[in-house]
This record gives sequence, structure tokens and C-alpha cells, in this order.
Amino acid sequence: MTKSAPTAVRKRIFIAGVGGQGSITATIAIGEAFLAAGYNVVTSELHGMAQRGGLVQSTVVVGDLYAATVPDGAADVLLGFEPAEALRFVAKAHSERTVVITNTRPVVPMSAAQGGTRYPPIEAIKSSLEAAALRLVAVDAVALATAAGTPKAIGAVLVGALAGLGVLPVGHDCWTGALIARAPARFHDANIAAFDAGFEITRSR
Repeated sequence: MTKSAPTAVRKRIFIAGVGGQGSITATIAIGEAFLAAGYNVVTSELHGMAQRGGLVQSTVVVGDLYAATVPDGAADVLLGFEPAEALRFVAKAHSERTVVITNTRPVVPMSAAQGGTRYPPIEAIKSSLEAAALRLVAVDAVALATAAGTPKAIGAVLVGALAGLGVLPVGHDCWTGALIARAPARFHDANIAAFDAGFEITRSR
């Protein structure tokens, strides 16, 4: 997706989650929000057994950075839909430039649930992410989405948290318009409420 950029903005956003969380839908919405604001946008996605809770990773690259890749240490934002998956890609972060936003509600893989492996403690994950980044924003996106009307709106919560940082040149209407375009009409109100909840979390901090 491309459109003439009004200013020399360069942003790299790396998104990590598991299948069924809506991270790909959120990736598209983020890209379309930037596009609506008039910026060049390139997105990519890579997923395995997404319908079975497998790894899903995607990127949004904004500005005159025409490769969709985000090298290690180059992310402006690391957006984690699942905390352990955010930690898996912590190398994308840089202690002087990266904001990490992560959902704190885990999706425990089958191997850990059956005792084959150990899921890391959430506080340990948060400590590792905080040590690797300029700033960490950790939110229970599932709780906020549920309070907004549907637990499926965790993507809207995290996109709202991204918008609330105040460092991205995208207006409120571009964000919410992109989210509405990606959701059935019956979920519009819940998605906007979830977006606003995430937005207030980061803006208030």
C-alpha cells in the first residue's frame, strides 16, 4: 500500500502473537490508518498454524522504508498480543528507541499446559521486556476488551494503546475509521470502546 507521504516519517512496527487473537486484522488496520493519514505503508505477515494457536508475526513499515522487514534493534514499536511471543522477538527492540506494548494475558501452548515445558512467569517476561526497551506498556488487553463489550476486541485495545503514545502522526479518526472498516457492524461500538480504553492507558502514563 503506498501513498505520497506529507513529511519524512519513518516508523517500524513489529507485531507478535498467536493464531486467533486478531493480530493480522490489527496489522491491516494500523497500515490503513497510516495510509488514510497520507503516508507510505508496507505491511507483511508470517504465520504457521494460525488457527491452532501457532505463531503469528507481522510488520508495518511507514515512510520511505520500502522493505517490510524489521531488523533486530530497529523496531520503533514492538506490539505483543501474547507476552511470551513479545519476549520471543525482544531482539527487535532497542533500549534507546523502542516502545514495547504487550498484552499481559498469556495463551499457554499445549506443551506447557500438559507439563512438557514451563511458561515463563509474567513478571519475569515484563522485566526482560522492560530491560530491553526504552519504555514498556503492559496491559491486560483481554480484560479491557471484555469490559468494552467483547474479548475479541483485544486488537482494538492494543491499537488504541499504540495511538495513545502520542508519537505517531495519525489522527483519531484515521485510527477508529480503520478499526471500524475491519469489524462487523455489530462490533463497531465495542471496538471503539476498546480502542478508547487502550488509548487512555498510554496517554495517562
